[in-house]
Amino acid sequence: MISVSNAVVRYPGARDNALDGASLEALPGRITAVVGPNGSGKSTVVRTLIGQVELTSGAMRVGAVDVAMADRRLLARTLAVVTQREELAFPLPVREYVMFGRYPHHGAWSALGAADDRLVDAAALRVGASDLLDRRTDELSGGEWQRARLARALAQGGDVLVLDEPGTFLDVAHEMALFELLDGLAREGRTILLVSHQLNLVARFAAHIVLLDHGRVVAAGTPADVMRGDVLEPVYHWPLVVSRDPAVGAPVLVPLRKR
Repeated sequence: MISVSNAVVRYPGARDNALDGASLEALPGRITAVVGPNGSGKSTVVRTLIGQVELTSGAMRVGAVDVAMADRRLLARTLAVVTQREELAFPLPVREYVMFGRYPHHGAWSALGAADDRLVDAAALRVGASDLLDRRTDELSGGEWQRARLARALAQGGDVLVLDEPGTFLDVAHEMALFELLDGLAREGRTILLVSHQLNLVARFAAHIVLLDHGRVVAAGTPADVMRGDVLEPVYHWPLVVSRDPAVGAPVLVPLRKR
């Protein structure tokens, strides 16, 4: 599980905290989604988990491990992350890139072997990227690159998967396949923490939603608890209504035209 307790983060030179006393939990066996407008602190949660920024105060834990004190290699055996942005310094064969996910499980001088190859193949197959393994990263479209990154995270293994806007660049079919995949991983008992702007997809797949605004948790609960007009409209500052998806019964947000 992931536990965030009274987390405060302020970037150098910023007037306000990016996270301002935020607390949340992502539990095994379900998708937990963190949502909110631009600048609400969603991606800061991910950056802090992976050590890109430091907590000013509060704590973040993966299981019983305090991420601020954790050995990064050991943490990577439990926690796999797909960040919002990633640029390689130079192009690589996709298979070699996906294989990066296996390095936390080996010593500095250990050679990767046939078992690692099988895990890479299985991860690529699961995200629909098998046909990409023999290509180079600079030959991929945005959606193909995103699938390769997901394959690397799955090849890494572990019980906790964190994704920041994983649907970026994906078409409708691949985006739905992604959410179905995450739902399947959660049903297998993994902890899934998902940052997303796709509120309607989140409402269909997440068991728990955390709504951030200016670094603070302003609502948390089931999709029915959070996906309400009186909750969302003051945060997004746009007129909207929330109805029900006739196919699955999930809440559906409909932004209105301003007249």
